[in-house]
Amino acid sequence: MKIFRIGCLFIPITIFYLSCTVPKAVQSTSIKPAPATFANQTDSTNSALIQWHQFFNDTCLVALIDTALKNNVDIGIALQNIEIAKSNVLIRKSALLPNINIGGGAGVEKVGRYTSQGAGDASTEITPGKEVPDNLTDFNFSLQTSWELDVWGKLHTAKKAALAQYLATVEGKNFVVTNLVAEVANTYYELLGLDNQLAIIKEAIQLQKNELEVLKVQKEAAVVTELAVKQFEAQVYNAESQAFEVQQNITVAENKLNFLLGRYPQSITRATANFMNQIPTLVNEGVPAQLLNNRPDIRQAALELKATQFELQVAKLEFYPSVNITAALGLQAFKPRYLTKLPASVLYNFGTDVAAPIINRNALKAAFSTANAVQIQAMYEYQKQILNGFVEVKNELSNINNLQQQFEFKTKEVNTLTQSITIASELFKYAKANYLEVLTVQRDAMAAKMELIAVKKEQLKAVTNLYKALGGGWQ
Repeated sequence: MKIFRIGCLFIPITIFYLSCTVPKAVQSTSIKPAPATFANQTDSTNSALIQWHQFFNDTCLVALIDTALKNNVDIGIALQNIEIAKSNVLIRKSALLPNINIGGGAGVEKVGRYTSQGAGDASTEITPGKEVPDNLTDFNFSLQTSWELDVWGKLHTAKKAALAQYLATVEGKNFVVTNLVAEVANTYYELLGLDNQLAIIKEAIQLQKNELEVLKVQKEAAVVTELAVKQFEAQVYNAESQAFEVQQNITVAENKLNFLLGRYPQSITRATANFMNQIPTLVNEGVPAQLLNNRPDIRQAALELKATQFELQVAKLEFYPSVNITAALGLQAFKPRYLTKLPASVLYNFGTDVAAPIINRNALKAAFSTANAVQIQAMYEYQKQILNGFVEVKNELSNINNLQQQFEFKTKEVNTLTQSITIASELFKYAKANYLEVLTVQRDAMAAKMELIAVKKEQLKAVTNLYKALGGGWQ
């Protein structure tokens, strides 16, 4: 009885001591608040809430994105990450429940006669009139259970950590979808731009060949020299070389698009003819605070931060004593027919264990320190994603505005140079301009048209990138 009283006094003292020696968590840096607006606007309308099949109005592009979402391998990988995280939640949840096993066994035992057990068996009758045999068989069938009581909430906290990580993987999949939608759209626009550049080159080649035939006639008439003919021929060869370069780029873009769609190389259906007439979609950026709800990568970082906070709490609770209950109930006899002799064959046991770490506390401290560092790292990662989202939106807003100005001036340049080609050709016919002027204006006009197509392509891609930066595309 005295020992029992000492034990009752020792246990709470030990718990109090251990709880007082738990290491303190290092406080992480607080998150910097985002600015109220991206610019001077007050409109909170956000285009990220528009679903992707409504945002893009090109039916060919919509069909390609739909195929990519069904077949893309990265999405398949992301879905399996979700399944892994879901299984981890079930594992953590099952730890809250008792572990119950059912089992049975059979065996034989022979102990030495000159031992305490052997001497006792020799003087004992296993049944009336029959001594305990030297080879004693044993048959048993029982239910066993063990259960760690969640006294401090450690197991519940671990389950919360697993659930937060599961939700983070769902957001990770959404981020993959956002990137995929944007990448398919941008590659599609790249392909359309290359198609139109190839058409411009072929048109220029035909024009240059016509001019070359005129020069050859004029050379026969001694109006121009062989030098003029050779320079025009060289320009034709240069344009034909550019055509093959662009054709190769088209092949690469098609293959990249097919890869995103999860299929082997094949022809891509696309609306090339309407490329230059496409008007970039008007995107409303809303306010920076909406990024926290719209962008999957920010939501994922927030959930991962939450998970690390729970894991840090679990690491702290590892320092507290654990309470385990064990029990068993079953039947046991030296012969199978005696298993039904109740209650003589009944076996049972029940016990409670309280264990607190003492020797291995350094390992627990190291695990706690690691969890603390991971939690601080997750805080910085969350802050990084918020900053990155704000910067991406600001960059694309500026890009869209500057590209619009660039497109307007580049259009004027193309119109002027196109008129100059006609003027130069007419002047050349009447010997009012030399062949070098014609050559130069044709070369400049083709280069300007190529650049205009590139600007149009970048305009469409900038709109897509802004839509992605705002968190659109995964809905």
